Amino acid sequence: MYIFGVLIFAFLCAAGFLAGFIDSVAGGGGLITLPALIAVNLPPHIALGTNKFQSMFGTTFALANFTRKAKVIWKIAVVGIPFALIGSVAGARLALVIPASVLAKIIVVLIPPLALFLFFSPSLCKGGKGRVDREISTSSDSPLQRGRLWIATPLACLIIGTYDGFLGPGTGTFLILALVFFSNISLLHASATAKTFNLASNVGAFVTFLVSGYVYLPYAMAMAGFNILGNIIGSHFAMKHGREFIQKILVVSLTLLFIYLIWKYF
Repeated sequence: MYIFGVLIFAFLCAAGFLAGFIDSVAGGGGLITLPALIAVNLPPHIALGTNKFQSMFGTTFALANFTRKAKVIWKIAVVGIPFALIGSVAGARLALVIPASVLAKIIVVLIPPLALFLFFSPSLCKGGKGRVDREISTSSDSPLQRGRLWIATPLACLIIGTYDGFLGPGTGTFLILALVFFSNISLLHASATAKTFNLASNVGAFVTFLVSGYVYLPYAMAMAGFNILGNIIGSHFAMKHGREFIQKILVVSLTLLFIYLIWKYF
């Protein structure tokens, strides 16, 4: 049993590392960590809560980098953060009322199409070439700009935050898409600003799962450390080998995980 426990820890640490490695370049690390937690027989609700803990660290690391480079548009961020937080709490509470056997099937069914969306999403998964990285002024007082800031941003954060609390993988991509579409800012600024919403939704969902007793901290802390390590190494590795190579790693890893999960739950 001791050896089996060590193997489980090693597997989850490897999943955390790979998720950070992938997240640093192509995004979609949650597509690895959540199925991995379920694959080691962690109940779905605990898997969601545990995944939120390790996700917070990867998001915090990325946000810190963007903040140092002054890429976060805080005028937009402060408007959306409370709604992302509220939405994630609502989503987590919704997940908690669904029976574990049903929730596991929902996760297994939803993640493959999410993965396909992330792989083939224009601009985002191909390096963001669809939009010129330019400075956009957010100080305009036009009705359109005010509508985007005070209506579209909170609504998008509330909806996507709810999804993040309920499931999670792909949240960062959805937030970036929303910011690019509604706020008309560059992809780089959207990526940076989206991290503030993503961190808020991670915190809201994590606290909700934690107070309900659905977080397994030993797994969460081990995975968080390796997630950070994966982020550091992945960002350097991608400069030499490109995101296409990393996406291939994600495809292979997901395929192996889902062969097992489909066999287990269906």
